[in-house]
Amino acid sequence: MLFNLLTMHTLNSSEIEISTFFLVGIPGLEHIHVWISIPICLMYLVAILGNCAILFVIRTEPSLHAPMYYFLSMLAVSDLGLSLSSLPTMLRVFLFNATGISPNACFAQEFFIHGFTDMESSVLLLMSFDRFLAIHNPLRYSSILTSARVAKIGLVFLIKSIFLVLPFPFTLKRLTYCRKSLLSHSYCLHQDVMKLACSDNTVNFFYGFFVALCVIADSVFIAVSYVFILKTVMGIGSHKERFKALNTCVSHICAVLIFYVPIIALASIHRFGKHKSLMAMILIANIFLLVPPLMNPIVYCVKTQQIREKFLGKLGLR
Repeated sequence: MLFNLLTMHTLNSSEIEISTFFLVGIPGLEHIHVWISIPICLMYLVAILGNCAILFVIRTEPSLHAPMYYFLSMLAVSDLGLSLSSLPTMLRVFLFNATGISPNACFAQEFFIHGFTDMESSVLLLMSFDRFLAIHNPLRYSSILTSARVAKIGLVFLIKSIFLVLPFPFTLKRLTYCRKSLLSHSYCLHQDVMKLACSDNTVNFFYGFFVALCVIADSVFIAVSYVFILKTVMGIGSHKERFKALNTCVSHICAVLIFYVPIIALASIHRFGKHKSLMAMILIANIFLLVPPLMNPIVYCVKTQQIREKFLGKLGLR
């Protein structure tokens, strides 16, 4: 009798806990998701092969065993992590129209996506410091950024990225999810998942906002480093030397813009957008995960002569 009463109470309650979340592709275009999956698959393939090629060339070429290229290796690892973290659900949604995902799998995915996002942001900050040091104090550059020191710095920032987002899955798991189960993207994000909760998610909101501020702070420090870089470059007498110094920063500037523009736009839409366009939000969200891993290897191969020459040499084209 007691069991029946409890069952009836649960069924009559609006607080029935959800066991499956549902991802979305592009609303209104479900009938052509298979065709949309073709360019998505190609982008993932190029991104994975491109970043693996960067890692292989740097690993096998002793002349590239320098701080700048070690940081580039860290960037490639971050890009690979972002691609592999989002690949399973993106392909399931667009290729097989399989939109369901368990909460635990969703929490795990958002941990890896946010972790590699913060890691990429940290690496871009380190690369800006590397460029400042190379331009401001080239004579002491190699003695300051030794291989051992670069490895220690990379390890510290990796641990920071892990511990910064480690609370996400645990705080989300404590929430109760009922009534709503539809997410906004074809992968899981912390700010998207927590909006489905019907219990108090104040802690998640403020901690998520803190993590977002940490990523934005990286972009601010990058901007400050470029102010000092420009100040140093303006002190160089020769126009040719000025151009040469600034040219070493072009690849990094492109990587910064490719990464931060969509991520800041997406975070702003999620947190402050009152009349947000669903299509614009989905497009920016897909750009955020697809474009940086795809474009970074291309940009560095095109703009960095040493990488380009060694890569072509491995292919037997030089």
